[in-house]
Amino acid sequence: MLAYTSQELVSIFTMQSFAGLSLFSVLLLMALGLAIIFGQMGVINMAHGEFMALGAYTVYLCSTIVHSHFPALVPYYFIIAIAVAFLAASLMGLLVEWALIRFLYRRPLDTLLATWGLSLIMQQAFRSIFGAREVTPTLPDWLMGSFKPTSSIDIPINGVFVMGLTLFLTFGVWIFMYRSKMGLQMRATVQNRVMSGAAGINTRLVDRFTFCLGCGIAGIAGAAFTTIGSTGPDSGSRYIVDTFLVVVFGGTASLLGTIASAFGIAQGQSICEFFLQGTMGKVAILLAIVVVLMIRPQGLFASKIRS
Repeated sequence: MLAYTSQELVSIFTMQSFAGLSLFSVLLLMALGLAIIFGQMGVINMAHGEFMALGAYTVYLCSTIVHSHFPALVPYYFIIAIAVAFLAASLMGLLVEWALIRFLYRRPLDTLLATWGLSLIMQQAFRSIFGAREVTPTLPDWLMGSFKPTSSIDIPINGVFVMGLTLFLTFGVWIFMYRSKMGLQMRATVQNRVMSGAAGINTRLVDRFTFCLGCGIAGIAGAAFTTIGSTGPDSGSRYIVDTFLVVVFGGTASLLGTIASAFGIAQGQSICEFFLQGTMGKVAILLAIVVVLMIRPQGLFASKIRS
C-alpha cells in the first residue's frame, strides 16, 4: 500500500468500493430470498443458487427471442425479462415446494441433503439445455458504457442500474413484510406456528407462498447478475456459500441484518482482494466473520422469536 500515492489510493478505494457495491447488490438480492426461506421457514435451500441461475438463463432466452423475432423491442426487453425471471423462478419454486419441500418441514438436515441433490440435478439440466459454456445476453444500449466523475474513476452504468434495482426491491420487501396482510401472517407463523394456525392462518399456504417468493427474488438476482457477468451451469453455486454467510452473519429473519451483513462482506472482500494475493482476501473476511460469530452467535441483528 505504501507504493501508491495518496491520489492513487483514493481512486483505488473509490473503484473497489463501487465494485464492492456491485457485489453487495447481487449478494443482497440473493440473501433476501434466502433469508425469507431460511429465516422464516427454517429450510436450508442449497439449490438457492440454481434459482438465481434459472433467472439468468431466463433473461438470456428472452434476449435471444427478442433479438431474433422482435428487434423493435430490444431497448425495452430487459425490464420485461426481469419480471419473467421472477415468474419462472417462482413457478419452479412452487413445483419444488409441492413435490419435495412440504414433506421435509422441521427436518433441516433432510432439506439440506434434498436441496443439495436438487442443485446437482438443476446444474445438469442447465448443462444439457444450454451447454457447458457460459452465455451472456445482449444488453440494451442504455445499460452499456460508463461515466467518469474524475479522470481516474470509471463507474459502469450497469452497476448503477443493479444498485438501483436492489434498493427498489429491498424497499419493496420491507413494505411487504411489515405493511401487508400476508407479511404479517408470515411473521406470525415464524414466531408461533401453532398459535397462528389457531388464529385462522393457513400456515401451509403461508409456507408455500414464502418459498415461492424467496425463489422468485433469487430469479431477480440472476437477472441482475447478467449485467455484470456471464452465466454458466455452476454460476449459482459460486454465490451460495457467501449468501449463507450473509444470512447467518446478519441474523436470520432480520432484514436490517441481511442488508448490513451483505454490505460489510461485499466491501471487505472487494478491498481485501485487491491488496492481498489470491484468495487471501476471502480468507481474511471469513476469519473476521468467524470471530464475530464466536462473540455473537445469534448474528448482528437477531430477531426475537417465540418457539
